[in-house]
This record gives sequence, C-alpha cells and structure tokens, in this order.
Amino acid sequence: MSTNKPSSGSLLETLRAQSDAVRGQGDAARRPVEESLLEIDRRLWRAFKWLDEAVAHLEVIKPVVAHEFRAGEVMTIASPKFENGFLSFRRKPMAGHDVIEQIEFFYKLTGDKPVTVKVPAAAVNGVESRLNGCQLRFQYRTETDSGQRIGVFTIESAVVAMIRFVPDYRRQTVEVTMRNVDRFESVALEFPASAIEEPALEDLVRLIMGEANTFLRRAPLAGIGAARRAPEIAAAEVYRIEKTARPR
Repeated sequence: MSTNKPSSGSLLETLRAQSDAVRGQGDAARRPVEESLLEIDRRLWRAFKWLDEAVAHLEVIKPVVAHEFRAGEVMTIASPKFENGFLSFRRKPMAGHDVIEQIEFFYKLTGDKPVTVKVPAAAVNGVESRLNGCQLRFQYRTETDSGQRIGVFTIESAVVAMIRFVPDYRRQTVEVTMRNVDRFESVALEFPASAIEEPALEDLVRLIMGEANTFLRRAPLAGIGAARRAPEIAAAEVYRIEKTARPR
C-alpha cells in the first residue's frame, strides 16, 4: 500500500488560488461600474465649475435676455436682464464613494419696474393662482371704484429660474429639469451622462440668454423611451450640501 500523502499545505494552496481567482473576477466586474460612477461624478463637477464661472461673468455683464415671459393675460415680462445667480451641489455616499447627488442653479432676471394690475373681485383668486404658479412676487390690496370692490396687484417684474441636474448612476443618465428658463413652465430632459460636456453647457447658456434653443433638442423629454429612475444603490442617507461663495 502506498504511504504517499498530499502535503499539509496543498489543499490550502489550492483553495487560496481558487479564491484569489474568484476574487479577481469580482474585482474586474466591479471596476467598470466604479469607473463609470466616478466618471459621471467628474463630469458633473466639471459642469458645476464651468457654470459657476459663466454665472460670475453674467452677473458683471448683466445682459438682456431675449425671452418673453407671459403670465397668461395678467402680465408679460419682456427682455429682462440677468441680475444674479448661484449654484449649489449635494453629495452622498454611493458604492464606497462620495459622489454628486444633484446640482442646482438658481438665477434671477429683472424687468424695468413693478406692474400694477387691477381686476374685479371675482377674478382675484384666478390672478393670484396664476402669479403663484409663475413664482412671481406681488403685493395685494383692495380698492373701491364706483361702489365696486376691485383687487389691485403690484407685481415685481422679476423671473426666478431654476435648473437642476440629477444623475442616475445605474443607468448612466442625467436628468436636467428647467423651470422658468424660456417661459413660465417646467420641462425635464434626460441626457446620456457622456453628453454633459462643454458644448451642451454652452447651448444651455445660449438658451438662458434667448440666443438659441439647441439645448432643448439635445435630449428627449425625461421618461420618454426609457424607464423612470430606478432606486439608487442603497446607502445611508448622509448628504453634504455646498454652494458657491464668489465675491459679489
């Protein structure tokens, strides 16, 4: 009978080699996912810095914006000027990395002077609803004219606009929501994350300025031809919000 036996380390060596091979396959599979996640985060960070510098220049120049904002039949703000703006971003942990969860860009356009609108008492609620829906600031008082009570709205001639970038790291897309950018309404577009580059940002600023609407044609409406955003990779709800702190 043979007395040859495997050395005591051979089994462990075999298991070690097999586990290293499996671990290597897992690392190789995860690497593209992590690289994609970090690349989207880098693109968004570059977009944040690019837009922040653009806003700083616009605040100095205060250009006239070639848009006409109509609040129904109540009032129209035509060719306002770019007054000011700021950006903020929020981060959260995902898959072991601290990545951008969203970017928000708020800015204000101003007209020449407040607008006064007088309406019958029966129309007050409708006008108030319209102004609130457009996020227009106003003061309200009542007057009496020939025995009839009328409502008087003094409306600030200013447009407050917002642009929000929200990435979906799993689907590698970025949803861009715009409110009051070229009119009093909201629209959301879904971009491939790879499209968030300087040419697209240039088109966005041109849209803000009323020079061209190319940005609106760069991507389909959010939710068209694709499933809505899936839940992100589970992580603790820990956020960090930061905003620009540029000298005014």
